[in-house]
Amino acid sequence: MNWELIGWIAIVASGAIILASFLLPRAKTIAASENTHSPAGSASTLHLLLEIAWPIFFIAVMGMLTLKEVLGFAAVLLLATVITGSIWLIDGLIKSKTKAKDSGEPVLVEMARSFFPVILIVFLLRSFLYEPFKIPSGSMEPTLLVGDFILVNKYTFGVRVPVINKKIMNVNLPQRGDVMVFRYPINPGRDYIKRVVGIPGDTVTYQNKQLIINGKAVKQEKAGIFTQINERLEMRQFEVFKESLSAKPHTMMVDSKAAAFNLGGVFSKFAYKNNCAYNEDGFSCTVPPGNYFMMGDSRDNSEDGRYWGFVPEENIVGKAVLVWMNFSAFKRVGTTIE
Repeated sequence: MNWELIGWIAIVASGAIILASFLLPRAKTIAASENTHSPAGSASTLHLLLEIAWPIFFIAVMGMLTLKEVLGFAAVLLLATVITGSIWLIDGLIKSKTKAKDSGEPVLVEMARSFFPVILIVFLLRSFLYEPFKIPSGSMEPTLLVGDFILVNKYTFGVRVPVINKKIMNVNLPQRGDVMVFRYPINPGRDYIKRVVGIPGDTVTYQNKQLIINGKAVKQEKAGIFTQINERLEMRQFEVFKESLSAKPHTMMVDSKAAAFNLGGVFSKFAYKNNCAYNEDGFSCTVPPGNYFMMGDSRDNSEDGRYWGFVPEENIVGKAVLVWMNFSAFKRVGTTIE
């Protein structure tokens, strides 16, 4: 589905109705009260259309700002909260001065009054408690599948100021094995999800598909086969292992037919690149202070820290904790993320 095309159509169509309300001769009657018992006519019809057009226009504009990556979703929510709250507040101040509290409200004010509390609650919950996130790729298989809708705990790694992501209160630090959502260092406007494999001071080595932390090979136990079928119905099989980065083992997988490491995929520049050494079989990186090293559980199907380096502490979004929906696999609902 072409959401961009749908968004532009919604903006143009609803915008035309809104513009018409200012240009038609009887536009001044559109702000009449809902209790006005006037005969049906062009004014009442336009009023009804405006009650539909204003919400569509507002939602479409906010959606396009997110879709075109003009603003992050958190910034769009904040903007929507400020706009609706300001309209409601200004209208209230005007009425208090004119003593016209019993007069009808314009459709724009009605919309703002209805939207503001809902948007504010969503903004606060999403900013400080839990944020929903959809798994867009197979880089975290078999732990997380494409189409999983997950909840991300926003406070477990510290309380942060929304939008600017500035930490104002320490809670916990990420640990090896945590599944973490973070702002992609190459493009902070995008959120990525990977597993923490290296914390500050660690030396992370990956050679011939074996993960080594501080000179000690991470324990792996075979756990079966994972079969992946892509959109072209092409089948690919991976060897699944139980890997022990922490007290709770997690699953990861490798493609035995794939090369050990794609040296050509390493970015030419990234922060602290001199902390890393590469060869055709893998790499070794020492994690700098205030940074973390991330890898996908699908080791041969993940663009991760092996190629673009480290995640600074200020890019952390939160810890993935629960699968709350997957429309293609309902049995995954309620699955905790290990």
